[in-house]
Formats: sequence, structure tokens, C-alpha cells
Amino acid sequence: MKVDVIVVYVQRYRKGHELDFVPPLTGIHLAAITPRRHRVRVIHQQLQAIDLDTDADLIALSFFSGFAPEAFRLAGLFRARGKRVVAGGPHVTYDPEGTLRHVDSVVLGEAESVWAEMLDDAEAGRLQSVYHGSPCDMKGLPTPRYDLLPPRFFVPRVVQATRGCPFRCSFCTVPTLNPGFRMRPVDDVLADVAYDRFPHWWQRKVVWFWDDNLTINRPYIKELLARMIPLRRWWLTQASLDVAKDDELLDLMEASGCIGIFFGLETFTAESLAHANKRQNRVAWYSEAIARLHRRGIAVMAGFIAGFDGDTPDSVERMADNLYAIGVDVPFLSVLTPFKGTPLYEQMAGDGRMLPERGWEFYNGYNVTFRPRAMTPDALLTAHRRLWRRAFSLPHALGRAWRGVRRLRAGALLMSLCMNGFYALKALRGNLPADMRGREEYSDFEKPRHGAALPFSGGVNADELQSAGHSIREAATTF
Repeated sequence: MKVDVIVVYVQRYRKGHELDFVPPLTGIHLAAITPRRHRVRVIHQQLQAIDLDTDADLIALSFFSGFAPEAFRLAGLFRARGKRVVAGGPHVTYDPEGTLRHVDSVVLGEAESVWAEMLDDAEAGRLQSVYHGSPCDMKGLPTPRYDLLPPRFFVPRVVQATRGCPFRCSFCTVPTLNPGFRMRPVDDVLADVAYDRFPHWWQRKVVWFWDDNLTINRPYIKELLARMIPLRRWWLTQASLDVAKDDELLDLMEASGCIGIFFGLETFTAESLAHANKRQNRVAWYSEAIARLHRRGIAVMAGFIAGFDGDTPDSVERMADNLYAIGVDVPFLSVLTPFKGTPLYEQMAGDGRMLPERGWEFYNGYNVTFRPRAMTPDALLTAHRRLWRRAFSLPHALGRAWRGVRRLRAGALLMSLCMNGFYALKALRGNLPADMRGREEYSDFEKPRHGAALPFSGGVNADELQSAGHSIREAATTF
């Protein structure tokens, strides 16, 4: 049977991306766990045109909420051509009923336990409408099919070592999508880290760990990093701010080639941290924690979110100067988005604060889907865009780059220069995050139905985390 796995994408900037940094893990992981008798192709809509006249027998669509209308549009076009369409991902897991109005079958939760069964059923003509995946034990997972990636991704080697996070941030779906905290065998992870069949030296050098919180289990991460030292890689990931208090871990991070850590700092006010349920963060600790990473030459990437109940237009705009002052090397700036499956969504829906007229296309982390407490939705969007312009203005970007020359190791400096250049170019070109208001592409699709949370099962988060400010990546090892 021939299978096309399509990682759905909608342009989130006015003029698209000047450079495509890193791929999602979803497609190449699904390809790796596909039984060999099937032919599988992976299409990243971000980079590749969709072939509606494909000879594939089954179309598998993976997407997060902001891309749901585009996924539904594609599903309709494929089904009109007689293709069977199956869908999966975080949005599908939390809204299976809505998705089933557009596709033949849905996979809920983590796909590893049901992917082969679903393919067998599709091949035999007995495709079920719903497949419930169970949490994966992370053992024996193969190396992703990096060979199926288009060549335009700057850093193609994405690796997942763990799943889950013990924290319960109000805007994050990880605790319910990925219950518990699970780890792959170190030998399996090292096999992915050692993979080097890439054309360019930096692609062979850099490893991007696609984990929600890689450093939670200290014995595990310390063993992994110690065994990575002989491989002489540069690597980056996402972690909690508490790593800065563990000198042994910091030493191992430096020795094993860490060039960047992403922290979800989210905000500078105690009230907003309380709204985020981010009890592990302390604003007074930000500068010192970042300085401790810098003393080892490691760049700090940090996510900030605009729109918490403690935010005002002025506080949002001031965030640009605040994050510069504490020494962040690369900021990531998003709008608070209440995704289904989060405590934040339940709170907003229960309080009647969701905007029912705004479709799923608004749920991309750069638009407003709810009524903020201290400003109007339009005022929040305006404040975020002003924050974005200032944070990525030429003075701020050049200032961060110059500071990096003095305090970052070679790989970290290269990463910081690339990312700051990426966003500064967008700012210079006026290539801001797209405003979905007034866009009619998806007006024919039904709007979100807000109310009680829908049933769900576990699943790996995707670009929803990046959009919520929790993460820098689309991290889907599942469907």
C-alpha cells in the first residue's frame, strides 16, 4: 500500500519564511515505524507542493489547531478524488468529533501502538473511524527517516529522548497528551545522535532535541550527556530554569557540546506567572540563571507570552526591553492561546471569554482567540506586534549579536547569529506574524464550539507548544 504522510502547514508570517530552520519530527518518525511492505512518502506543506493527484492509497494528515482548516480543505479535495484520509495530532486528539466530519478515520493520542494496525486495516478495506493510541514505552523506536526530508531544512537532525513534563502550566497540553515522564534507552538516542548522512558539515554537527523537558531525570540526562562527549556534537533543547542550579549538569552540558537551551520564562510579572501556573519560575532568578549558562558559553533562548491576566498593553511592549536587559540571546514571542485540552481553555470557556466567531486558523500563537482581562482583543494584538517589532529591531538584534561574540562558544554564537538574523530580516522586510482578521480562506469551515472539554487520550504535542510560547519547535513524534 502507498501512503502519503502530509505535515499540514499554513503560512504564519505575511511573506513566509526566508529560511526554514528545523523540521517537525512527526512525518519522518511515522515513516520510520511504517512496516517495510508499505511505500511511504513524507510531504511537508511548509516546503513542498501538495500533489492532489498522487497515486497513494492512503493520505495521513498531521496538524495542530491553527492548521486545522487547511487540513480539512485538503481532506475534502483528496476524498473527492476517491482517497481515504486519516488524521492525527494534538488537535485531532482533543476534537475527534469535529475532525471526523472531514476525514475517514482519526488516530487519537500516541500513534506507535496503533499505526501498523491502522495501516493493516486500511490495506484490507476495514478502516475504523477511531483508533486510540496508548502512551509509548519509548523502547525500540527506530531512527527517524531523515533521508525523506527535503534539503531546505537548515538543521534536519531532530531527536527525541524523552516525553512528558512534570509541570502543569495552564496553557500547555503536554501533561495530558504525554502523561508521566518517559525516557528512550540511551543507546537508541545515541544512534540518532550519531547519524551523519547529511550533505553539509553543520547538519552533521548539530543535534536538535525535540523534548519538552529533556533534563528532568538527572541520572538519565547525565548519563546521556557523558556518553555524547566523544561524538563531538553541538546540541540544543528545551529545559526548566532549574538546570542553572546544578553545576554538575552544567559542566556536562558544556563538555557534551550544548550550544543552546530554551526556557519558557513566559512573563515578568508575578500575577501573570500565577495565571500561567508557572510556579517553578522566579523573575528575580532570571538574570542569574541566564548568566550561569553564559559562563559556559551556552546561548539562552526564551519564550515570552503576551495576554495573561496580569498584562496590560504597556507591560507587553516593555517586555522587549526587559528580556534584553536580563541577557536573553534569542527571544520567542507569542500570544496567549487557550488550546483545547488545557486548564487555560477550560477557565476561559467557563468564564465565557472565548471569541466564538474566530475559527481554528486563529489558534496559531500569533492571533487572539479570547477576551483579555485588562485590554481588548485588538489592543492585545497591537501590543504584541509592537513588542515583536521592537524585540527584533536592528538595535536589539545587533546588541544581542555583539554580546554573544563576547560570551558564547562558537556553535552557540553561530546559532544566535542565525536566529537573530532570521528575525531581524523579517522585521526589516515588514514580514510580521500574519493577522488572520479579514482573511476569508477558511470561512466555509465551522467555527470552534466552546464548552466542556472533549474527551481525549495521550498524545505528543506539536507546533501548539511553540505557538503557546512553551516551546521552540513542532514536536510531534506521533500522529
